[in-house]
This record gives sequence, C-alpha cells and structure tokens, in this order.
Amino acid sequence: MSTHAAPLPRRSGLASRRAPAAVKKPVPFENDSTTSAAAADTPVAAANGNASKPNSASLAPGERTVKKLRLSKALTIPEGTTVSDACRRMGARRVDSVLLTDANGLLSGIVTDKDIATRVIAEGLRPQQTPASKIMTRNPNFVMSDTLAIEALQKMVQGKFRHLPVVENGEVIAMLDITKCMYDAISKMEKAAEQGSAIAAAVEGVERQWGNNLSAPYAFIETLRERMFKPTLSTIVTEHSKVVLVSPSDPVSVATKKMREFRVNSVIIPTGSGVHGILTSKDVLMRVVAQNLSPELTPVEKVMTLNPECATLDTTILDALHIMHDGKFLHVPVLDSDGHIVACLDVLQLTHAAISMVFNMPLYLQLHIEKDFPLLFEHEI
Repeated sequence: MSTHAAPLPRRSGLASRRAPAAVKKPVPFENDSTTSAAAADTPVAAANGNASKPNSASLAPGERTVKKLRLSKALTIPEGTTVSDACRRMGARRVDSVLLTDANGLLSGIVTDKDIATRVIAEGLRPQQTPASKIMTRNPNFVMSDTLAIEALQKMVQGKFRHLPVVENGEVIAMLDITKCMYDAISKMEKAAEQGSAIAAAVEGVERQWGNNLSAPYAFIETLRERMFKPTLSTIVTEHSKVVLVSPSDPVSVATKKMREFRVNSVIIPTGSGVHGILTSKDVLMRVVAQNLSPELTPVEKVMTLNPECATLDTTILDALHIMHDGKFLHVPVLDSDGHIVACLDVLQLTHAAISMVFNMPLYLQLHIEKDFPLLFEHEI
C-alpha cells in the first residue's frame, strides 16, 4: 500500500542550568529559553529564570490564566523505571506523559506517548527491559501558573509539543495538556470572527452608501469574509499534503515505524477511498504497551479507533477545533468532496492555523482596508 506523509518538526530544548532553590529538594534542569521546572511537589531551580507573569489587572474580559484551567497533577517516576512500568502507570492515570527524576530526586526529563511509539516500539526496543531515561526528552519547557492560557498555547505550538509542566511558587503543581487550552483558542477565534463580521458589515454599508466612489472591488469583502471568519481546512491542506496509510493486518510495530519515518503521530487505515480507522501514538501507549501486548504480533485493526469522525476541506478551522474539543481527540482525517482521504491534521496544526489567523488578521485588515477603503478612515462608520 502506498504511504505518504506530511512531516512534523520534532520537539527540542537546550539552555543553561539553573541554580537549586534553598528549600526542600531542588529539581534543576536545562531549558531552551529562560526558565526551568521541577517534579511535582518539588521546588524549581529557577535562578535567573524569566517566565512571563501577566498583570491580572490587565487581563481582558474572558481571558484566563493557566491556573484557572482544569489542570492534572503531574505523574512523576524515577528515571530508572522501565518503559513498560511507566506505560502501565500512565494507563492507570489515563495520562499520556510522565516526568522523570534522577537518583537525587532532580527532574531529568519527560516521556510522552510519541516517545513510546517512535523511540521504543519503532526502534524495536523491549519496553520491559528499556529504562525510561533512555528515551526521555531532556530539559522540558514549563509555564508559570499565572501565564495566560493563550500564551501557554502559543508556547506549545511554537515548540511543537503538547505538554508543559506548570510551576507555582517554585514548585511544579500540574501538567498542562494542549487540550486544556483549546477552549481559549476557540474563544479567541470566535471573537476575531465577530470583530471581522462587524468590519465587513461596515465596509458593505459604506460601499452601498457611496457606491462607485470606493476604489476597492467587491471581491475584497468576500476575501475578508472567508479569511477572517470562515477560513476552511482547504487553507491548510494543500496539493502537497500527504497522509500515512497502513493495512488493518499490519502489526503495530510497522505502524510505529511509519510514524517515526514520516514524523507523525497517527496513521490511517483506509477502506476503499474512505477511512476505516485511525491509530495514534496514544493508542500505542494505552492499548498496546500499557496492556502488555506484543507490537510485533498485534494487528493494527485490533487496537485502532474504528470509523473516526472526519472533517472535509470545506470544514472551517473553527468547526474542526470544536470537533476535536468536543470529541476529546487530537487528530482528524480530512476528506475531499469525493470522500477521498487527503490529510490527517493534528491538534498542533489546527491550533497553529487558528493562532496565526487571530494574530495576523488585524495587520491584514489594516493594510488592505487603508489601501482599498480610504474613505473608512475619513468617515465614522
């Protein structure tokens, strides 16, 4: 079966080591920016740290800080724990990430479902014999508890990761998952759409009032509509977008090798031209390794999600985010008008598109309206 894919960048993190705190056991570690984090209920070594701390008095109505989200306590284990045991503990807690500490109780890294799929199963390592430290990502980023949720979301999108430890008063108090921030991304997008609708209505009103005196073509208003309030998945999925396919009878180990090769977190199991099922890295963690099944002997069809909810190229980015948020999943297959699978978008891709639209459209509007509708700046609308 043919295999295609749209590669996703890997997570990275490098920076200077922080000095330990003076109380309890410090958990210093390196970071790629200006801050450091700690294991749950352990102080953070954050000397010279520089995490953003928004002024609560300046918060816009409806904006929330990370602390206001429904956070989950971080699961922490010794780095010598085997991957098999780590997965069982993650499965028991229904979480897809875990923080690791070294022999001195210092934070040493993080392991996620993607690490399990692409660094363990895809590499042919034995979960029962492999220490979690061998496949962990060292020096994870973190956010302060008073960071705005939308800022934490931007940090995850920019860094291409879905998990962030949350720090308060020098201690890690929780693990933030990107799904906790999706509501804020949706709210931002809906507000932007409302503002765009008002602008478009005003533009149309002025055009009707002054007719041909306006220099801009009517097409601009339609462009404004589509790009500001109704951008669809067709703006993300291009002719170069690809999707990774596997057969139902393929073993899970083959699926993870394709995830690693094409740097994705999911594979699609097709049926005819449609979608029969989907297998994600979280499925590999929860349904295979945590259940002590053999990746080499377990067929994909046994652990895949059957008949996943799909979107189309005409689905708006906002609606796609709603589908993911309401369905509590992180990947959505995309079909064209003929029902053929053309892409499988993950939460990071959709959130990046949403954030880009929200923060870039004001400049787009300003440049085009000032150029094409100069009368709007001479008359009150």
